Amino acid sequence: MSYFRPQIEAMQGYVPGEQPREGSKVVKLNTNENPYPASAAVARAVQSVLERGLQRYPDPLGTAFRLRAGEVLGVPPDWILCGNGSDEILTLATRAFVGEGELLRLPYPSYILYKTLAEIQGARSEEIRFRDDWSLGAEFTADAAGLKLAFLPNPNSPSGTVIAPEQVLELARRLPCPLIVDEAYVDFANDHCIRLVKECDKILVSRTLSKSYALAGLRFGFVVAQPHIIAGLRKIKDSYNCDALSLAAATAAIDDQAWLRDNVAKIRTSRTRLTERVRSLGFTAVDSQANFVWCTHPTQPLKPLYEHLKKSGILVRYMPYTGWGEGLRISVGTDDQIDVCLTLLAEAMKR
Repeated sequence: MSYFRPQIEAMQGYVPGEQPREGSKVVKLNTNENPYPASAAVARAVQSVLERGLQRYPDPLGTAFRLRAGEVLGVPPDWILCGNGSDEILTLATRAFVGEGELLRLPYPSYILYKTLAEIQGARSEEIRFRDDWSLGAEFTADAAGLKLAFLPNPNSPSGTVIAPEQVLELARRLPCPLIVDEAYVDFANDHCIRLVKECDKILVSRTLSKSYALAGLRFGFVVAQPHIIAGLRKIKDSYNCDALSLAAATAAIDDQAWLRDNVAKIRTSRTRLTERVRSLGFTAVDSQANFVWCTHPTQPLKPLYEHLKKSGILVRYMPYTGWGEGLRISVGTDDQIDVCLTLLAEAMKR
């Protein structure tokens, strides 16, 4: 006998990218982690908290982080809500806006967690296919019965493509519901959508420190929205959803904008190099504004290439999409990691 709700019993659940055992000798280019250590200020901040002790609860609203992030991003601190990774932000928004049987809309292909969040909620989800140029047509903003929320990853995964802010604003104005712009990779892009929040209260922008700030192991994200939206989301978050260590580390990380600029510049340079090299091997790779490159091939089956790389100690992400095709999403690692991956990839294609 099952005690689970029927929706939970029926769903498969989100499957994250493979995480090898600690200490294994693997070149990990499959989950878009930053290949470089975080700012040295992060370790100092964490050590300071440990020295003071962990016997007291953390600030439930992450005030120090919101103050510094607000200065960096140009928004008041009461427009920011902290979360246990941006995945918690997406979860909170789904719980807040989408009821059982109601509709959540998302582009396809994109972050597969979105559909899982609808399933957990007992809600319906509707996938709107990207056009071949990775733009979205009028069907993305069309009204529909029960439509309560739309997600837009920007830059998108797996493609690394972006929709320009002025186009995002137009999408939001046409939608009959809130639009979450998921900017997990935006620090590697040329532009962002935070300024749109002031123009349209339907727009929420979620961010994470996992990618550009090299804090994937920390689990910290946040959302920027107008204050009445933030107030509603506060009602349903866990009492202390961010611990003292993550709050201190995140505040130190976002404070070190010089480190961020240097790190982003390195990854962008390596991204260009990776893109050019995979194209020289015969792959099709769209220009990415994230920290990964999406690779397809006109004739070569990609699953065997992925398996060969894995056997050789190189993890990339093999991603098949029904009605769209398959691809390899390769995270931007260090130049040495990229060289090893490309060498093995070239060898595998000759087999």
